[in-house]
Amino acid sequence: MTIKECIKKYSHELKDITHIPAKEIEILIMFLLEKNVIWIHLNGNKDFTKEKELNDLVKKRATHYPLEYLTKRVSFYGENFLIKENVLIPRPETEILVEKAFETLKQIKNPKIVEVGTGSGIISVMLAKIIPELKIIAVDINDDALNLAKENAIKHNVENQISFIKSDLLKEVSGDFNMCISNPPYISDSYVLPHNVKFEPTNALFGGTIGDELLKDLIQEVTSKKIRYLYCEYGYDQRESIKEYMKKFKVKSLEFYKDYSDFDRGFLIEFNNK
Repeated sequence: MTIKECIKKYSHELKDITHIPAKEIEILIMFLLEKNVIWIHLNGNKDFTKEKELNDLVKKRATHYPLEYLTKRVSFYGENFLIKENVLIPRPETEILVEKAFETLKQIKNPKIVEVGTGSGIISVMLAKIIPELKIIAVDINDDALNLAKENAIKHNVENQISFIKSDLLKEVSGDFNMCISNPPYISDSYVLPHNVKFEPTNALFGGTIGDELLKDLIQEVTSKKIRYLYCEYGYDQRESIKEYMKKFKVKSLEFYKDYSDFDRGFLIEFNNK
């Protein structure tokens, strides 16, 4: 069976799983052959010799198992990152948070930041790549995430800019920082997850009974450490709750931003620490 024929055959198995079944079969074939999309398109009439392996991957994908966990890679900000089970899969919307942080940090000489809940390390690694003088402490409570984030830092040659620490929020962190940045757990504990998300670590998703409890704990810790900026993602329905909570603190500015689908996605706080 040729590569083209395999794509046609197996894409039918994923038609109820994804809106791009043929593309996903291509990705799995590229993964098995260690080839890129141009090679696949130029060699579509060649015999495909790994149909059994493809069949196994497709059957697993048909259970809603994430494609990224199958290929052990994910794209973020145009770069390739390693990903594995028990670590949250990065979403494209988080690129907006990186861009917002960059706009502020590029105005600070030799900036130093702390990232809470680094996961696969994509936020810290990308910021380190685009701001060479940046120093980062990246924390997580998940050992698998910390180990993977270190691998991604090494892969992208920024390991000298980032220190990885196991910590619950900022409890094990000391020092002065210009900014805390985070994509923390913010989903309500009672929320029923979509099929594919159920394979991801719950401690990276659920933030409490309401969902924003952990966010509020982070805000409290950031203010106690007198960090000037807090840039965070949050739930689409948590704007008013966060806005009301911020009345307890000395805030110079509070800005909310939306994602690519026009949903509330994050907030940018500058505290008045003087």
